[in-house]
Amino acid sequence: MAHSITQEYLQIPVVTRAYTTACVLTTAAVQLEVITPFQLYFNPDLIIRRYQIWRLITNFLFFGSLGFSFLFNIIFLYRYCRMLEEGCFRGRTADFVFMFLFGGVLMTLFGLFANLFFLGQAFTIMLVYVWSRRNPFIPMNFFGLLNFQAPFLPWVLMGFSLLLGNSIIVDLLGIGVGHMYYFLEDVFPNQPGGRKLLMTPELLRAMFDHQEEDPSYTPLPEEQAGELWQDQEGEEAPDL
Repeated sequence: MAHSITQEYLQIPVVTRAYTTACVLTTAAVQLEVITPFQLYFNPDLIIRRYQIWRLITNFLFFGSLGFSFLFNIIFLYRYCRMLEEGCFRGRTADFVFMFLFGGVLMTLFGLFANLFFLGQAFTIMLVYVWSRRNPFIPMNFFGLLNFQAPFLPWVLMGFSLLLGNSIIVDLLGIGVGHMYYFLEDVFPNQPGGRKLLMTPELLRAMFDHQEEDPSYTPLPEEQAGELWQDQEGEEAPDL
């Protein structure tokens, strides 16, 4: 049993595995009172004046205490990060890491002016947005109540946040950064006179793109993405 769980864990793509694990461990450390959220949140003053550089990363790793919000975010993070890495970024780990860096840097710059403390939710929405634009024909279902195509998923999530009384600034930030990446990577290079502006550094390629793929590796099917909503409610998935 333990060997099976370990094997399944190691089959998760490397970037998804590293990021999801870091988020879970960070939340566990806060829950066990090993650290506090005050040591993790984004604070430019502490970063610059007290050299607490780790805050540039840790603010992307904490989704709040264990509860519905944490589970909701971690499920979306794992699922859509993995489908991106196994789908359009398969065999292109360096490009995937570069997308992480691109999104993280832009969100951090915005955080300087928007007084945002934790950016993990915005980062998740960015991943969802990029996946949704690259898979425009996949049908989705929201708790058995609303049917829509994948490109509307980020907006449905934003509406859900609004219904829960949460600020939608974080969602809008994730959508905005996700659209910037999608436009620069997928749209602009294919326009008349357009060209590819996002170039993955060779250092990242040397670090990540030399790995051989495990022959027993089984990707998570993208066409099952619409099932997430039914999985949470115990209903059948839509016909895809």
